[in-house]
Amino acid sequence: MAKIALGHGREVVQPDCLQALIVEFICTFLFVFAGVGSAMAADKLGGSSLLGLFFVAMAHTLVVAVMISAGFRISGGHLNPAVTLGLCAGGHVTIVRSILYWIDQCLASAAACALLKYLTGGLTPPAHTLASGVDYAQGVIMEIILTFSLLFTVYATIVDPKKGNLDGLGPLLTGLIVGANIMAGGAFSGASMNPARSFGPALVSGNWTDHWVYWVGPLIGGGLAGLIYENFFILRSHVPLRGDESY
Repeated sequence: MAKIALGHGREVVQPDCLQALIVEFICTFLFVFAGVGSAMAADKLGGSSLLGLFFVAMAHTLVVAVMISAGFRISGGHLNPAVTLGLCAGGHVTIVRSILYWIDQCLASAAACALLKYLTGGLTPPAHTLASGVDYAQGVIMEIILTFSLLFTVYATIVDPKKGNLDGLGPLLTGLIVGANIMAGGAFSGASMNPARSFGPALVSGNWTDHWVYWVGPLIGGGLAGLIYENFFILRSHVPLRGDESY
């Protein structure tokens, strides 16, 4: 069983942690800016709903792949509290650093959405809400499954030391599963998979309808994927977490 590491309060003043928080903020900001911006652009330009969904899915695919790659060396390029929790559940990042990352990611998302509202002349960033006919249980289960698949992909293509010929392809493959999940679930739950991605638009728009779904579902899905993959599919002869690093 993977051992979850608590960490210590001194992490916040360590140079490597401070660097990681700065890079995580930048990468999450740019991810949300492009992701939410694409949704705002699709709304402004109009056209078919199907084409708009594909446009948003492709934008998320590209920006997730690039931002994970950009942030990977320093912060791990999590971009997502659910990813951070999934890695924490597998013993790859401490609880203390996970909390710092969550705060960092939510602040970055809020900043990106506030700037988008200003730059677009006051357009409101669209908040994630459940589609008509989708109840709370359905929305939570949808987000659990979508986020589980995201974290399963992260573990299989990035974390697993025996990923073989997938080495280096993890960020791209993770971006692809995000895009595919948006195509599958976007019309029903919004396919957030990311509490921070939902937090920024909700805060700036003031629309908190169904918002709890986008914390409960992704965090359950991410945590389960981390626990299951780490404890059943990764074979190690050493403790995965040396102290306070991620991935």
